Amino acid sequence: MVTPEGVANARWAGQHGGMDYEYAPLRLPPNVDRLTAAAQLAIQAEFSGWELARVRLYRDGTRQVVLRRRRVNQPQPGLSY
Repeated sequence: MVTPEGVANARWAGQHGGMDYEYAPLRLPPNVDRLTAAAQLAIQAEFSGWELARVRLYRDGTRQVVLRRRRVNQPQPGLSY
């Protein structure tokens, strides 16, 4: 599951290049391997419209992932935790 302990569930909005985006930061612990993280993020991309904006890998093995999607006026599903 992409939502282990320590996941930041705050979302913020921003503008990049004239487009409005909604951002969702995630923090993955070191025990989540790359293949599992990729599979869970692909599911979020497929069903909720999220795309990968940034990944940072820290020395202790944790990953900080930032997902983004375009903001629209109609409701969209959130991240599934």
